[in-house]
Amino acid sequence: MGTTILPDIGTEILVPVCAVVGIVFSLFQWLIVSRVKVSPGHDSASANSGSGKNGYTEYLIDEEDGGNDQSVVLKCAEIQNAISEGATSFLFTEYQYVGVFMVAFAVLIFLFLGSVEGFNTSSQPCKYDETKLCKPALATAVFSTISFVLGGITSVVSGFLGMKIATYANARTTLEARKGVGKAFITAFRSGAVMGFLLAANGLLVLYITINLFKIYYGDDWGGLFEAITGYGLGGSSMALFGRVGGGIYTKAADVGADLVGKVERNIPEDDPRNPAVIADNVGDNVGDIAGMGSDLFGSYAEASCAALVVASISSFGINHEYTSMLYPLIVSSGGILVCLITTLFATDFFEIKAVNEIEPALKRQLIISTILMTAVVAIISWIALPSSFTIFNFGTQKVVKNWQLFLCVAVGLWAGLIIGFVTEYYTSNAYSPVQDVADSCRTGAATNVIFGLALGYKSVIIPIFAIAVSIFVSFSFAAMYGIAMAALGMLSTIATGLAIDAYGPISDNAGGIAEMAGMSHKIRERTDALDAAGNTTAAIGKGFAIGSAALVSLALFGAFVSRAGITTVDVLTPKVFIGLIVGAMLPYWFSAMTMKSVGSAALKMVEEVRRQFNTIPGLMEGTAKPDYATCVKISTDASIKEMIPPGALVMLTPLIVGIFFGVETLSGVLAGSLVSGVQIAISASNTGGAWDNAKKYIEAGASEHAISLGPKGSDPHKAAVIGDTIGDPLKDTSGPSLNILIKLMAVESLVFAAFFATHGGLLFKIF
Repeated sequence: MGTTILPDIGTEILVPVCAVVGIVFSLFQWLIVSRVKVSPGHDSASANSGSGKNGYTEYLIDEEDGGNDQSVVLKCAEIQNAISEGATSFLFTEYQYVGVFMVAFAVLIFLFLGSVEGFNTSSQPCKYDETKLCKPALATAVFSTISFVLGGITSVVSGFLGMKIATYANARTTLEARKGVGKAFITAFRSGAVMGFLLAANGLLVLYITINLFKIYYGDDWGGLFEAITGYGLGGSSMALFGRVGGGIYTKAADVGADLVGKVERNIPEDDPRNPAVIADNVGDNVGDIAGMGSDLFGSYAEASCAALVVASISSFGINHEYTSMLYPLIVSSGGILVCLITTLFATDFFEIKAVNEIEPALKRQLIISTILMTAVVAIISWIALPSSFTIFNFGTQKVVKNWQLFLCVAVGLWAGLIIGFVTEYYTSNAYSPVQDVADSCRTGAATNVIFGLALGYKSVIIPIFAIAVSIFVSFSFAAMYGIAMAALGMLSTIATGLAIDAYGPISDNAGGIAEMAGMSHKIRERTDALDAAGNTTAAIGKGFAIGSAALVSLALFGAFVSRAGITTVDVLTPKVFIGLIVGAMLPYWFSAMTMKSVGSAALKMVEEVRRQFNTIPGLMEGTAKPDYATCVKISTDASIKEMIPPGALVMLTPLIVGIFFGVETLSGVLAGSLVSGVQIAISASNTGGAWDNAKKYIEAGASEHAISLGPKGSDPHKAAVIGDTIGDPLKDTSGPSLNILIKLMAVESLVFAAFFATHGGLLFKIF
């Protein structure tokens, strides 16, 4: 249908080079962060050369507050060590269980897909062109299994590296806060960027290498090649599910236990070293909000890429073996890494943060700059990497598409992501009236706070859903299911910046905790609190992006599944489909019930243990005795490992049970139902929890006359706000974020097993 300006050799150079640039940039950021020494003495400031606004030669400005006391620095290092050890220990325990699952599921993939043609090793007529011969189903089984394992390992490594970087940076952020809020901000943001760029670049590089290695065997059978690649997305998301659920249960069990006994019952500050659950709480920020989130967004990226590649492989790109056009999704992601690199410099080098009120605008600027630059880059990529006209597979027919139409598909996803981000910020930031209204409702107690918070969450769903709906309509009208997959990739194209902003939040939260535990001055704690408050909002924005992209990714995977399973139409009026639809819509509620109950059960044990220590350890409240942190860490670890298995099993087994016993039509209904209800619950749960959290912080900060009238800490409105925050914890950090994995994972799993379900599925309907 036409040639591309960018030759194939250009693509072969561009994609891996951009990935390597991303990795090098992340290592460079890590090197700069490592210059902040977590050791006593003036050498932490003077040993580093470099001057100017982002140099490290400034003297500490809080020496008169005891901020440079050697014992304080040693204390910071000690606390950092405890948090890092706790997080590493938990992740290793979690990965042992997840490793067993990975092996078992890999065997299942091989057996199910291999049995499609009875483990036949001879070539078969191609599904979409029977005049040609394609590789046997056994080959798809082998290569799908390999790509599943690769995706799983990449996901696990992404999460683990993120956690290591966050625990490396938290105390350094605390120590930099002695030089001013600007220094602390840059340290936290650079550390977030390390994670963002490592994850984006690793995901891209592993996928690119896997495609090229598989190509050696598959040759011209691109349909088979990219069908096998879908295992990469399944591996990434299945590991993310356990990371999100396990990490979410861990962090919220510790958080709820620490808050209920410490703040509400004992009236001691957040992160007070006397609180036995304080280390477990800070460990939780890293295993849930960093490792879990990293795996989650990697899963979204992998699945969006796989969905786009599967549809493209049966379109003119794949049929005519147009290598550059075929890898258009990867080229867009490569451009995204370069855009995010330039965007990061605006936060770390081009502008200096001098005051607390400049933090949130600086983070919002990141989103705006990356979106504007990415729009221009996608226009260029669409011009050079696509022919002027081509065809896209559209449920049995080939739809003619122009390159500018595909550009608009990516752009609409990109801008929809920005809209969802800003709407999320409006509903969760205490700078705006929705959260201030929730805070005001605390005057009359916790009940009105809960009512206002729930109403806010439900209302916050409206605009994001319209944004997603417009994206779907525009992208499907232009380029069918491939357009939707590219809209999802558009939303995720600035993933490195999104992750940097997201990871910044938990790092700042930890930094505040370390400052409190190390007994640093009130001035330093105020700075870390300001960083943390901005981080809370950006974390909510990150969750909004993750949920929005999950909706588009799931729909694209759903389209690929329907095509692969040979379904021509999904008719809601047929009983087979409708029963699937209504059961699918119920699944997010069942899943949320499981995760919420798990947090509640684990928190119950934590509360009992914290109470026991306060009641039985003499001198604990006076600060003369040390609490037993290790027992609380163990409670969180044991509870989360045990409790993450049932929700994980629900998600992983549902497509298999429905596909085998009820067939592909009912399964298509289940996928559609879970997508429609899951997105709504995920958005409302995340935003309700985020609003309650920031309403509490609004009262604590006392930055306006209205906030002062509700405070101070320990007042009745503040106690009501703490209760709201505690209820919101499992909503915003466990159930909400895990739901987007539920809808993606069920869709990608159905796609991987589509051939098996189409051949052997629907046993009950065959019997009766």
